[in-house]
Amino acid sequence: MPKNSKVVKRELDDDVTESVKDLLSNEDAADDAFKTSELIVDGQEEKDTDVEEGSEVEDERPAWNSKLQYILAQVGFSVGLGNVWRFPYLCQKNGGGAYLLPYLILLMVIGIPLFFLELSVGQRIRRGSIGVWNYISPKLGGIGFASCVVCYFVALYYNVIIGWSLFYLSQSFQQPLPWDQCPLVKNASHTFVEPECEQSSATTYYWYREALNISSSISESGGLNWKMTICLLAAWVMVCLAMIKGIQSSGKIIYFSSLFPYVVLICFLIRAFLLNGSIDGIRHMFTPKLEIMLEPKVWREAATQVFFALGLGFGGVIAFSSYNKRDNNCHFDAVLVSFINFFTSVLATLVVFAVLGFKANVINEKCITQNSETIMKFLKMGNISQDIIPHHINLSTVTAEDYHLVYDIIQKVKEEEFPALHLNSCKIEEELNKAVQGTGLAFIAFTEAMTHFPASPFWSVMFFLMLVNLGLGSMFGTIEGIVTPIVDTFKVRKEILTVICCLLAFCIGLIFVQRSGNYFVTMFDDYSATLPLLIVVILENIAVCFVYGIDKFMEDLKDMLGFAPSRYYYYMWKYISPLMLLSLLIASVVNMGLSPPGYNAWIEDKASEEFLSYPTWGLVVCVSLVVFAILPVPVVFIVRRFNLIDDSSGNLASVTYKRGRVLKEPVNLEGDDTSLIHGKIPSEMPSPNFGKNIYRKQSGSPTLDTAPNGRYGIGYLMADIMPDMPESDL
Repeated sequence: MPKNSKVVKRELDDDVTESVKDLLSNEDAADDAFKTSELIVDGQEEKDTDVEEGSEVEDERPAWNSKLQYILAQVGFSVGLGNVWRFPYLCQKNGGGAYLLPYLILLMVIGIPLFFLELSVGQRIRRGSIGVWNYISPKLGGIGFASCVVCYFVALYYNVIIGWSLFYLSQSFQQPLPWDQCPLVKNASHTFVEPECEQSSATTYYWYREALNISSSISESGGLNWKMTICLLAAWVMVCLAMIKGIQSSGKIIYFSSLFPYVVLICFLIRAFLLNGSIDGIRHMFTPKLEIMLEPKVWREAATQVFFALGLGFGGVIAFSSYNKRDNNCHFDAVLVSFINFFTSVLATLVVFAVLGFKANVINEKCITQNSETIMKFLKMGNISQDIIPHHINLSTVTAEDYHLVYDIIQKVKEEEFPALHLNSCKIEEELNKAVQGTGLAFIAFTEAMTHFPASPFWSVMFFLMLVNLGLGSMFGTIEGIVTPIVDTFKVRKEILTVICCLLAFCIGLIFVQRSGNYFVTMFDDYSATLPLLIVVILENIAVCFVYGIDKFMEDLKDMLGFAPSRYYYYMWKYISPLMLLSLLIASVVNMGLSPPGYNAWIEDKASEEFLSYPTWGLVVCVSLVVFAILPVPVVFIVRRFNLIDDSSGNLASVTYKRGRVLKEPVNLEGDDTSLIHGKIPSEMPSPNFGKNIYRKQSGSPTLDTAPNGRYGIGYLMADIMPDMPESDL
C-alpha cells in the first residue's frame, strides 16, 4: 500500500471532459454518485499504471509477475481439499460416471459464467470485494463485507485441517507407520490389544484417540489437545509468512504449492495401477448408474460442488484478479481455470478409487482366508459334508472365484442353517460401496490403504504434504479475500493487518483444537458458508445484471477485452444463473430444514460413531453463524439508504456530481476509493496528464465532444467549479 496520502486529480480550468452517453444515462439519476478511480500516488516505490478512461494515473498496486503465476494462484485457490475428498465421494454416491454429466452441465450454466463475472469485475475495478460492490452499487456494498466475514469463518476451521495434515506428516517418518497396528496394553497379569482399537480398526483408533483424543460430545470440552494446538500454530505461521506481503510473497510460493499436488497425484496414480485391485476400484467408480441422474438430489449436490469448487463468493477470485492489467483476457482465464479444476477432480477420483480398490482387494483376501478356515473347521466337525465341495477346490489356497462358488453351494444346501454359520460373501463390491468422504477418507481410509504400500512411509509423507499444499493454496486465496478489501477500503498496512488477522484467527481457532474441536469443525463447515455464500453470489448476480445493467456491463466487457463476449453469457447472467441459484438456495434451505441439526460423535465405549443432536446453545451458534455472515448486507443497505452515518471527518467522503455541480457527500456512496480526500492548493496539484483517447472541449466552444464511455458507467469526469465551492473541498 502507498505510504503517502492520495489526492484526487482534477482539472481546475474550463476544460470539460464528458461522455454524452453518460450524460444521457445519468439524466434521470442525478443522485447517482460519481464513480472515479483517478488517484495519484506520491513517493511510490512500486508503481503500476492504472489507466482509467481518459487519464493515466499511477497506482501503487502490486501486479503479478507473469500470467502463469496468476493462473497458478487461481488454480491453487479453486483446487482444494474438496477436490480430493468430496468430489470422489459424490461421484460414487450419485451414479458413478453418470454423475459427470450433470456436473459438466452445471459447470457451464453456473460455474463458468459466475466465475467469469467475478474475474471481470475484479480486474476492471482493481479493488477487493468491498470496493468492487461499493462501486457497482453502494447500497449493496454489504456484499463485500459479507464475503469477508464468510472468508474469515472458513479460514478459522480450514487451517485446522492443515494442522491435522501437518500432524500426520510429522508422524509419517517412521517404519512401520504408527497407525499400522493396534497398540498393546499391559497390565499386571497379561498383555492385550486396546479394546477400542480392536472393535474398530488401527487407523480409526489412531485418528480419534491418538490424533484428536476426541471427547464423546460437543458439550464435553476436555481441554486443549496440545499436539494439535502446536500444529495449528505452525499452520497459521506458515500462512502469515506467506501472505505478509500479499501476492509479492505468496506469488513465489504458489509455484510449488499449486504444482506439487499434481506431481503427487500422478505418482499415486502410476503406483496404484501397479497394485492388485486398482482396476476394480476404477471400474466400480465409473460404472454409470443412469437411473440415479433423474433424482433432484444429484443435481443439487452437483450444483453445490460446482459452486464451492470454484470459490465463488469468497472474494479471493476478485482479489486475485484485481492485480491484473485491465486488458487481460479474463474470459480465457475463467474457462481455463474451470476446466483445470474439473480435470483435477477427475484425476483425484481416479487416484482415490484406484487406491481404495487396492485396499478393498487386500481386505477381501483376508476375508476369504478367514472364512475358508471357518469352512474347513465345519468340515472337520461334520457340520458341512465334504461331498458338496467341488473336488478341484483346495480351501487352503482358494481363489476368490472358487470361494464364491463354495459359498453359493453352502448357502443353497444349508438354507435354513446358513445364518448360524456366520460366513461372509467377501465380495469386493461390498467393500467399495462403503462410501467415505472428508476426514474419513483422508485420515482413515486412505491412511489404511497406504499401510499396505511398499515403502509406506514415503507415500504417507507425499500424501500429507500434498494435503498441506492443497490447503495452503486455498488459504492464500481465502486470506487474500479478507485482507485485500480491507486494505483497499481502510488504507491500513497490509503487513500489520495480515499479522493481526492470523493472530486473532489462531486465538479463536483454539476452540477447534479442544478434544471436542472436531465437532465444531463440522458445525462451521455445515452452517458458516453454504447459505451465506449462496446469498452473496445471488446478490452479486443481481447487482451486475439488474442494478448496474447487463447491457452496460456487456459494453464494458467489450471495451475491456477488445472483443464482445458471447451472447451466451448475457442470457446466463440475466435469466438462467439467477434462477438456478435461487433454486439451489431454496433446495439448500429445505434440505437443511429436513435434516436434523447434529453431528456424528465418537463413542469410546462402543468404538463407533453415533449421531447426536446439538444442544440448545449449539443451535444458537449455528443460527448465529448464518446471521452474522449475511448481516452486513441489510446493515449497509439501511445505513446508505437512510444516510444514518454522517462522518464529518471526511474519512468516508466522496465527490459526487449532481447536474453538473461538484458536491461533497458526507457518506461513502461510492466505495471505489474511501480514503480521505485531502485538498491541496493548485500549485501542489500534479499537472493533468490525459490519455490519447480523451476528446477535450476547446475553450469557448459551445458544444461538447464525446469521449468513449467509461467501462463501468463513469459519468462526468469533470465539472464546472461553482464560485462558492472552495478548492480545498476537491
